Amino acid sequence: MTLLGYLFFLLNVAVMAYYDPHFYASSRDHPDNPPVPDWVWLFCAMCIFLSYTLDGCDGKQARRTGSSTPLGELFDHGLDSSITHVTPVVLYSIFGQGEFGISPIRVYFAIWCVMACFIFSHWEKYNTGVLYLPWGYDIGQLSIILAMTITYFRTYLFWKFAITIPFLNKTLDSGDLAEISLYVGSGMSLPISLYNIYRSYRDQTGKMRSLWEANRPLVCTTILFVSYTVWIWNSKCAVLDNNPRIFLWTVGTSFSYFTVRLIISQMSNTRCEVFHWLLVPIISATCVVVVCDTAQYELFILYGLSGLVTTAWLHMGMCVVWQMADHFQIHVFSLSKPQQNSRKES
Repeated sequence: MTLLGYLFFLLNVAVMAYYDPHFYASSRDHPDNPPVPDWVWLFCAMCIFLSYTLDGCDGKQARRTGSSTPLGELFDHGLDSSITHVTPVVLYSIFGQGEFGISPIRVYFAIWCVMACFIFSHWEKYNTGVLYLPWGYDIGQLSIILAMTITYFRTYLFWKFAITIPFLNKTLDSGDLAEISLYVGSGMSLPISLYNIYRSYRDQTGKMRSLWEANRPLVCTTILFVSYTVWIWNSKCAVLDNNPRIFLWTVGTSFSYFTVRLIISQMSNTRCEVFHWLLVPIISATCVVVVCDTAQYELFILYGLSGLVTTAWLHMGMCVVWQMADHFQIHVFSLSKPQQNSRKES
């Protein structure tokens, strides 16, 4: 159920990327980019609904069948970490660039805010031993489903509006409001995580790690954020504007890779690593862009890095899943138990 729900979300991403690769389809300023067909909005809303429903039912199904294992938890949260960056991108497809929209760089920082909300929850569990799941994810999914359904019935023109804030003497477009909602919804979880960690130290109910040890899980993610941000600011060909989906996919998949490793550390109660080899090509790509004149080759660097990051993510996921399945003596996609004799012979 978990994997099927994830595939529905990927199908949504693929369809939107086909019809609106550069987020111009919802803008009348770019008539050379035709609008997304109306049926696509309803189709994507249904995909997100099925993905969200299956993601919410997998745990209940596992408990009902008596098949709950750490593998299921890792599988669920690991795929959720990959969806984290996709959710704002799906919302961005409704508003896009151009009139009443926002630029890709603003979406980039909003995505990092959402991803920070996710990793803070697991950083909290790494230090307290308790996973607190905020309601932001559920509210966000339901809001996107509603927004896409409205777009199907009223077209994307429904979102072409602006409101004036009298006491600020400022006008906010619909894209601005969507961006603010992402910041507000994600930012509300950070104080809760910090308070829960503080309370675990105060009551001595957590891991009681030192300041450095407690913050080790955030080092790789911080390096990741700095590297990609430096790349954007020093890009010779406006890489984020020209290929926003590929760049944001690379950022989100990199984030998911390190988040999954954090989840493994907090589940196994092992020390989280500070540096990983995957940071080397990411930092190297950034350095090449900053130092060299890479205007002609920068997109190829991005494509190569995206392929490497995606391959590393798939390889790690497959290896961890099969190793855990072997350790717990279970099948990954079946409730039947492996035969002991065949396992010993292998």
